[in-house]
Amino acid sequence: MTDPDDKTSNPRIATGARTINDLIETRLSRRAFLGGVTATTVTLAIGGCATDDAATQAAPAAIDFDFEEISRALDGTHHVPKGYSADLVIRWGDALFEDSPPFDPKRQTESAQLRQFGYNNDYLGFVTLPDDEDGQARGLLCVNHEYTSTALMFPGVVATYPDSMTADLCLAEMAAHGGSVVEVVQTNTGWKPVIGSEYNRRITPHRTPMEIRGPAAGSPRMVTSDDPSGRLASGTMNNCAGGITPWGTWLMAEENFNYYFVGEPPEGHPETDNLKRYGVPTTLFAWGQHFDRFKLAEEPNEPNRFGWVVEVDPMNPDSTPKKRTALGRFKHEGAESVIAPDGRLVIYMGDDQRFDYVYKFVSADRVDTDNPARNIDLLDNGTLYVARFDEDGSVAWLPVRHGHGPLTAENGFESQADVLIETRRAADLLGATPMDRPEDVEPDSRTGSVWVMLTNNHLRTTDQVDAANPRAHNAFGHIIQIVEPNGDFTSTESRWDIMVRCGDPSDPAVDADWNPSTSENGWFGSPDNCAIDPSGRLWVSTDGNEETGAADGLWAMETTGERRGTGKAFFRAPAGAEVCGPKFTPNGETLFLAVQHPGDGAEATFENPTTRWPDFENGVPPRPSVIAIRRKS
Repeated sequence: MTDPDDKTSNPRIATGARTINDLIETRLSRRAFLGGVTATTVTLAIGGCATDDAATQAAPAAIDFDFEEISRALDGTHHVPKGYSADLVIRWGDALFEDSPPFDPKRQTESAQLRQFGYNNDYLGFVTLPDDEDGQARGLLCVNHEYTSTALMFPGVVATYPDSMTADLCLAEMAAHGGSVVEVVQTNTGWKPVIGSEYNRRITPHRTPMEIRGPAAGSPRMVTSDDPSGRLASGTMNNCAGGITPWGTWLMAEENFNYYFVGEPPEGHPETDNLKRYGVPTTLFAWGQHFDRFKLAEEPNEPNRFGWVVEVDPMNPDSTPKKRTALGRFKHEGAESVIAPDGRLVIYMGDDQRFDYVYKFVSADRVDTDNPARNIDLLDNGTLYVARFDEDGSVAWLPVRHGHGPLTAENGFESQADVLIETRRAADLLGATPMDRPEDVEPDSRTGSVWVMLTNNHLRTTDQVDAANPRAHNAFGHIIQIVEPNGDFTSTESRWDIMVRCGDPSDPAVDADWNPSTSENGWFGSPDNCAIDPSGRLWVSTDGNEETGAADGLWAMETTGERRGTGKAFFRAPAGAEVCGPKFTPNGETLFLAVQHPGDGAEATFENPTTRWPDFENGVPPRPSVIAIRRKS
């Protein structure tokens, strides 16, 4: 979800800190000076491990690069290539339990929504279950419900918002946030939810107690009137991309938590500067009108209890989720993991705001692949790193650790708890590279590559343009490849390069950079989420491609060989929607996609959306949904 204020909270930008675009221009200029290095040569040069086609094509995928590309356009429905089907799996308001009430969009209640699939589905995780007695494939979909589009969700609230949002409507809206675990089974007619499954669960910002774990647990800065221990949070919200650990738990990343708070902290409160660095408050929701928890004057510490990664056991619906503070506090986009050669777990994360940073967490202990239960608290201990991208193509991973460099009491950090509660300020002081909205960050264990989606940065002004900064107003974003040496994801020194600079390659003013084999339909803008299929190919979904005059969607990307940097359009979303959570089943035969906020637009409302996808019924609002794409037999 884009910051509606379209601003940065990073104070370093005003002081002239070098940003990622500065480094890209220097890097590209240096490559040209060295003699026009080809994309293939660059890929091999920056890696210390195999990146050839043989390595990435080890397991053929059911969805490959030979599909018939779809066209760029914008309309009210979705599109897939010929020979593929896109089946609806589950929609906002659909039943999860035997006692779930029917979806009634004109009379929404908290009690109903707590028993139904939530709103704006973002991240999709898939945990495989044993086949059922009929031999049908089964799994658990773990779905983040990032936020609610209030004007599309409720009838009649726009004209008098926020006064029209009663306490009851706010509770219904809270109940639509959070996450859903839903069992799905593959039938002859497609993937279907198992209503009443023992695994099905709703997680919300207000009805799901969560443990606060790791270095920040029990800090006085985590204490509120409802929780004097600083160790028990009430729920999670604004969950964007996430991850599934090797032991099958679900990582829910908390992103734009600043949207839910109102007012100002008490005058002179010690959290004032910390709140400002996280953009608190940027009020988009009316919850603070009715609930003291979201009023900064009443609970100035409450925002410190958000911005974390939450670990959930989807196999146990009675388990208590845990906020893993060792992974840092920021606007988390993604928490994708990989086991390093020495057995430790590495989790990559982006801080989704203009001019913020890319991180990775390295666990202190090794993953026990034989006994998953022994990994229960693995994420409470380890080292968080933030990335500095240098002109020579190197990445320095800087430890965000109390006592390291400027992270000392002299700068206001009395403990590791303080460092993690103020992760952004710590990264500022360490000199990390400000990035253009880092969103999904996806490692590939087979190649040692890590793919970084940088969505856009409209804030780069013409006043900042010079020989090293020619791309002001970066409206379309770019994709960076990091390669860890010899596939060692724990390394503190890596290499980086650019795969593509997004936007229209036919417009010289855009300064895009694609493989020449990319068609007029194959380029895109604003990369957001990504996935790597069983063949090692990259798939990129977008949030903001409508700025190019076409719908958001999903593109296949070649990353090696002569076709490196070639995009190919595979899925087109309905009007107003972004595409999230691309997730392949392990065999590659099904691709799950989350279609988020269909029908949205500048003047869109419940009564007048830009589309009524997927039901297309008068009086029924657009419904965020999960779909499953398969090749037709």
